[in-house]
Amino acid sequence: MSLAPRVVLVHRTTEYEELVARHGTHGQAAYFLRSRGRDIEEVAERHRRTRRALAEVSSAVPLTWRQTQVERADLDRFLFAPEDVVVVVGQDGLVANVAKYLTGQPVLGFDTDPGRNPGVLVRHRPSDAATLLPAAHAAGSGVDELTMVEAVADDTQRLVALNEIYLGAVGHQTARYRLGLEGDGGVVEAQASSGVLVGTGTGATGWLRSVWQERGSDLSLPHPSEDRLVWFVREAWPSPVTGTSLVAGELGGSAVLQLTVESEQLIVFGDGMEGDALELTWGQVVGVGVCGERLRLVG
Repeated sequence: MSLAPRVVLVHRTTEYEELVARHGTHGQAAYFLRSRGRDIEEVAERHRRTRRALAEVSSAVPLTWRQTQVERADLDRFLFAPEDVVVVVGQDGLVANVAKYLTGQPVLGFDTDPGRNPGVLVRHRPSDAATLLPAAHAAGSGVDELTMVEAVADDTQRLVALNEIYLGAVGHQTARYRLGLEGDGGVVEAQASSGVLVGTGTGATGWLRSVWQERGSDLSLPHPSEDRLVWFVREAWPSPVTGTSLVAGELGGSAVLQLTVESEQLIVFGDGMEGDALELTWGQVVGVGVCGERLRLVG
């Protein structure tokens, strides 16, 4: 007998909850903000909207289905199942945070604060949950297959991201490495930089676009479903032993950007989650390219 679908409600701790946890009580948090010219009511109202949205989506889950909740900080310890319908209640970035842990499960994004969030990935309103959940479980149509990026190290460590992967030093200090394209005739360049950013079309609305605009690059940014990535080296430093000729490019299909570590420690993390990073050391090689898996986002 097949299991009933399970809805996994993904959310994150609100700013208000973080403030109260830090200061102990609502009153102490309010005093802290007031001393800095801020009103806690603005933060508290966003908290209430988020909680109402989570409750509304939860109540829309069919009675015959199972459901559970997971907070963003616990995603790396949560076991997703093949029959799950993943429901993100929050901001666009929360969809990116959960994407790396999935293996084809459909994802629905509900915006808790319309007008404040861009709504690129959290495309729906909580009031539509009752209609959208059965359709997401069927998942036969109306699903966007979003390209993801992956990094694979020579010791089999692997990291997947929806927006972008960053490779660099801890604390974004100077990273030292050798960079080149796999199968490019051995053409590599020793570099010292603030790190390397490799991103997707979904990431082209965030950090990647910021670098692209600042640099005035003539590279065309990919679309979210396009089988293509773009990469940028951040603040490459020229010296007698380091170059700046390989600082941007694109990766299509099976192309892989290779980086060989030339320092004690480099880290690799995706979608801003530095706490869930790969750690590399002298001589290790990591390749970054298009991931074979896609995020299945219900449109």
